[in-house]
Amino acid sequence: MKNDYEKSEKIGLSGKIARAFIDSKLTPLLVIAVLLLGVFAVLNTPREEEPQISVPMVDIYIAYPGHTAEDIENRITKVIEKKLWEIDGIEYIYSTSTPGMANFITRFEVGADLDQSLVRLYNKLMSNIDELPEGAMEPLVKPITIDDVPIVSYTLWSDQHTHYDIKRIADVVADEINKIENVSKTEVIGGLNREILIRIDPNRLASYGISPIAIEQTVRQANISLPSGEFDQGNKEYKVKTGQYIQNKTEIENLVIGIYENRPVYVKDVATVKDGPGEVTNYVLLGAGPMAEEKHIEKEQGEIYPAVTISVSKKPNTNAVWIADNVEKKIEDLKGKVIPQEIQVTPTRNYGETAEEKANELIKHLLIATLSVTLLIGVVLGVREAIVVGIAVPVTLALALFLSKMYGYTLNRVTLFALIFAIGILVDDAIVVVENIHRWFQKGTHKPLKAAILAVDEVGNPTILATFTVIATLMPMAFVGGLMGPYMAPIPINASVAMFFSLLVAFIVTPWFAYRFLKKTPGHKEQAFERHNLKGYSKWYANTIQQMLLNKGKRFVFLLGVIGLLLGSFTFFYTKAVPMKMMPFDNKSEIQVVIDMPEGSTLEGTAAATKAIGQYISTINEVTDYEMYIGAASPFNFNGLVRHYYLRSDKHEADIQINLVEKTNRKDQSHDIAKRIRPDIQKIAGEYGANAKVVEVPPGPPVLSTLVLEIYGNDREEQFEVARKAEKIFKETEGVVDVDTYMEDIQTQYSFSIKEKARLNGISDEQIVKTIQMMVDGASVGLIHPEHELNPVQIKIQPEKGDRANLEDIKSIQIPTAEGKLIPLAELVDIQEGQVEQPLYRKNLQSVTYVVGDVAGYEESPAYSMAKMWDKIGAIKTASGTKIEQYLTHQPWLEDDSKMKWDGEWQITYEVFRDLGLAFAVALIVMYLLVTGWFQSFITPLIIMSPIPLTLIGVIPGHWLFGAFFTATSMIGVIALAGIIVRNSILLVEFTIMRRKEGATLSDAVIEAGIVRAKPIILTAAAVVIGAIVILFDPIFSGLAISLMFGTIASTVLTLFVIPVLYCMVETKRAQIKHRNDKECKIECADDVKGM
Repeated sequence: MKNDYEKSEKIGLSGKIARAFIDSKLTPLLVIAVLLLGVFAVLNTPREEEPQISVPMVDIYIAYPGHTAEDIENRITKVIEKKLWEIDGIEYIYSTSTPGMANFITRFEVGADLDQSLVRLYNKLMSNIDELPEGAMEPLVKPITIDDVPIVSYTLWSDQHTHYDIKRIADVVADEINKIENVSKTEVIGGLNREILIRIDPNRLASYGISPIAIEQTVRQANISLPSGEFDQGNKEYKVKTGQYIQNKTEIENLVIGIYENRPVYVKDVATVKDGPGEVTNYVLLGAGPMAEEKHIEKEQGEIYPAVTISVSKKPNTNAVWIADNVEKKIEDLKGKVIPQEIQVTPTRNYGETAEEKANELIKHLLIATLSVTLLIGVVLGVREAIVVGIAVPVTLALALFLSKMYGYTLNRVTLFALIFAIGILVDDAIVVVENIHRWFQKGTHKPLKAAILAVDEVGNPTILATFTVIATLMPMAFVGGLMGPYMAPIPINASVAMFFSLLVAFIVTPWFAYRFLKKTPGHKEQAFERHNLKGYSKWYANTIQQMLLNKGKRFVFLLGVIGLLLGSFTFFYTKAVPMKMMPFDNKSEIQVVIDMPEGSTLEGTAAATKAIGQYISTINEVTDYEMYIGAASPFNFNGLVRHYYLRSDKHEADIQINLVEKTNRKDQSHDIAKRIRPDIQKIAGEYGANAKVVEVPPGPPVLSTLVLEIYGNDREEQFEVARKAEKIFKETEGVVDVDTYMEDIQTQYSFSIKEKARLNGISDEQIVKTIQMMVDGASVGLIHPEHELNPVQIKIQPEKGDRANLEDIKSIQIPTAEGKLIPLAELVDIQEGQVEQPLYRKNLQSVTYVVGDVAGYEESPAYSMAKMWDKIGAIKTASGTKIEQYLTHQPWLEDDSKMKWDGEWQITYEVFRDLGLAFAVALIVMYLLVTGWFQSFITPLIIMSPIPLTLIGVIPGHWLFGAFFTATSMIGVIALAGIIVRNSILLVEFTIMRRKEGATLSDAVIEAGIVRAKPIILTAAAVVIGAIVILFDPIFSGLAISLMFGTIASTVLTLFVIPVLYCMVETKRAQIKHRNDKECKIECADDVKGM
C-alpha cells in the first residue's frame, strides 16, 4: 500500500493500526464476518431470564428410627457435621434434628463444581460411616442445583374428572414430555396414585382370631417370583422359575390367611380389597381470577377445580426457550389423543417464554439505544459521521456477543443490560476518532488519507489510556463474592470486553469508513486560537474560566460551592429521602402465598384455610389463575430452592401460586400488588389460626428471609424464650411483616409403653409395634405388576378411617396371643400423653433458632427495620439477667452464652456493598497507576480523578427525583461513572499539555481545551444518557440508569470547570515552587484579559 507520506514518519500504535487497515480490502470483509458472528451468537446462545448461578447444594438424610431429637443431635448431627465441615469449599452447613431423622443442607461456595463437590462429600460420608450409631440408616444424599428449578409447568384440570383420573393422564403426558431432548426430569404434583387397598375390618379379624400381621405375611409370601436355577436333560438346558407375582385384587381376595373351625379364611372374609385411588394425602386445585380469559380459561370466577401439575426441568447449559417451545408443541400434539377434550391444560409457568420476551425486549432496547446515539451524532456532527459511528457500534456489539457466548454466558437480562449500559461508553472511542478525523478533514492541511491517519494518531494514545481507565473501573466488580457476584459479573465482563473491542474498532473499522464517507468534507484552514474571535458559549466559557483563574475569591466560592453540593447530596441518605436497599423488586407475573397451619392440623383443616384465601385471590383484578397446593410442594423457583420449599409436603403446609396478567395489561407492578393483598390475606389466615406469608420472586440472590435474626446459645429453652421475645418485637415494629419463628406449635403425642403382660402371653414387642403402625398409618406390603401401567401399584393394608378415628379405636385393637386368644391393646400397653419434640437447628456447628420477617412500606431495606429494633432487641436479657450481644457481620465464635446475629438480606447487602467498595478502591488505585504512568506525574492524576466524587452531586438527587432506592445497581453506575469522567478529564488535560508544548499560554491552553474538547465530551455524556434512558424504567436496573444519567450530566458540566481551575492552580503552584514567584503566570493571564 502506497501512501502520500513516508512510512518512516513517526506515528504511534494507533496510527500504525489505522494505516494498516484504512486502505485494506480485508477491512470490510472483517466487518461482515464479525456481524455474522454476532447474528450467530444471538440466534444460538441459550436464553434465560436470569443468569445461572452455580450454588451446589446437597441434602443429606440419616434416619435413626425411634430416637428423640436430642439423641439424634448428639449421636448423629454433631458427629456428621464436624466431618462435613472438614470438606474444602463448604460455606454453610444447616442441620435439623427431629425425632428419628437428621437432615443436613450443605451449601458449597458459589461457583464450585457440582460433580467434584458431590464426590468429595460422598467420600467423606462413606469413609466415616462407622461413626454412625448402630441402628442408624445409611445416609441418603440428594444433590440439587439451579437446573432442578422447573422452567415450565402445565396444570391439567377439569370439572368432570377426579384427581385420580387427571393424575393417570398426567403420568402419560409427563412420560411423553420426558422424551423431549434436553429435558432433565418431569414431576407430577398432586392427584392420587392407583393402589390396591386392603381395608381390614378389626371386628371381623377379631371374630376369626386373626392378626393383621398374618395378612401382611400372607400377601408378601404370595407375591414372589424368583429364578430357581436350571437343569440339563438330554442335550438341552432348562431354566426353572418358581412363583408368580400378584396381578390383580382378585388374587389377593382369594389368599388364605388362616383356618377357622376347619375352614379356610380368605382375605375377602376379613377385609374389603379395592383397586383404585389411594387415600387422599394432598389436594391440588386450580381457581380462576378476573383476568382468566387472558389464558383462555372459560370458567366462573371463584370456582375451583381438581388439578394436577406437571413441572419440567432442563439440562444444564441448554436453551430454556427451545425446551419450553418443544414442551408446548408436545402438549398440543397430545390433546385429543392422550388428553381428552374435557380436561383443560393451562400453562402456569413458562420461564422460556419470559426469557424470550425479556431477551427480545432488551435486544430491541439495544437497537433503540444504538439508533438514538447514531441520531445524536448525526445532529451534532453530521449524517456521514453518524453513519460511521452507526457501523462501529453493531460491530463492537457483535464481537462482544460472540465472545460472551464463547465464555459460556447465556442471553439473559443481565448480559443484555450490560451491553445496553455499555453503548453509552463504547461509542466514546468512535466519537472521539470520528470527530477528530472530521476536524482534520475540515482543516484541509493534508490529503484525506494522511489526515485520517494523523487524526487517529493524535487522539490514539489518550483514547487508549481513557479506554483502559474505564476497563479498570469495571473489571474489579467482576470479583464481587457471594451469590451476588456471579449474578452481576456479566456487567463488568461484557462491558469491559465491549470497551476493548470498541477501541480496536475505532482504530481499524472507523478510519476505513470515515476515510470514504468524510473525505469530501469541505476544508478550510484552521485559524489560530484567538480569544477576541470567540462567540456565544465559547466566549462565555472563556470569560468564566478566566475570571476564576484570576480572582482567588471567585475561585474559592466556586470550589466551596462544589464541595457544599457534594456534602449536601449526602443529606438525602441521612434524611432517608433516598433510601438504600440491596435490590428493588422486579415486576414479575407470579406471587406466592406460603401458608402454615399449626403443627398437628389435619389436611382438611389446611384445605379450608387455603380455599378461603383462594376465594379472596379470585377477586384480585390482576389475577388470571391461581393453583393451591395443599399437603404437596408446589413447583419451586430459585427462591424456593434456597429456602427448600420443595420439602413443604406436610398436612399443615400449603402454597398458593398466583399468576398475574402480563405486565403490559396492568398498571400496578407485582410488588405493589403483593403489598396491597398482604393485609387481607393475613387477616383471613388469622381467622383459621394460620400464618400466611406473601412471597415475591427476589430481584437478586434469594435468602432465608429478608429479615433473619439468628439466636445462638448452649441452652435450648433460653434460646426459645429469647426467640419469643424477639418475635414480639418484630410484630410490634412498623413496616415488619410476615413474622414467624422456627419453633413449632405444640402437638399432642401419645406414647405406648408395652407391659410385661404382653410377653407373658407370648406377644412380642415387634408384633404390637407393627400392629399399631398397620392399624393407624397403614403398611405397604408390596407391589402388583399389571401390564401397561406406568407407575408401580402399591398393595397397602389399612383400616377404614372410621375404625381409627380416635384413641379409643386404637386401644380396642385385638392382639392374638400364641394360643389364639385375643387381648385388647389397652391391656397390653401403658399410654402417656406428651408433646412432640421441637426440631433442633444448627448452623455451621452451632446451635441456633430463627426469627424471620419481611419488610413493607417506604423503608423496604432491612437495615432501617434493624435500626428500629436494635435497642429493643438489645434490651432482651437471659433468665440470669445477662444482656445478649448482637452481631452484624459474622457468626459468634463461642456458644458459651446466648448471642444474636442479624442475617438475611442484610448479610448480602453488607457483603455486596463491601465488595463493591473494595472494587471501587482497587479501580481508583489502578486508574491512578495508569494515569501516573502515562503523564509521569504524581499530581496530575489527582487532578484528573478529582471530578469522580462530583458524580454524586447528580446521582443522589436523581434518585430522589425518581423516588428510587439507591441499590447495588446504582453503586455499579457510580463506579462506571468514574471511568467515564476520568476519560473526559484525560481528554482535557492531554489537550492542555499538547497546546502548552506548542507554545500556548497556560490560560489559553486550559480554555482552548475546554472549548475544543467540549464537543466530544458532551457527545459522550449525551450518548451515556441516551443509552441509560432505555433501561430507566426497568425495576432492577433503574438505579444504574439514574446513576449514569444524572451523574454524567452533573459531572460533565462540573468537569469542564473544575479541571481547568485545579490544573491552573496546581501548575501555578508548581511554577511558584520552581521559580519562587508566579509573576509570569499572573502577567500572562492579565495580558490575556486585556486582549479579550
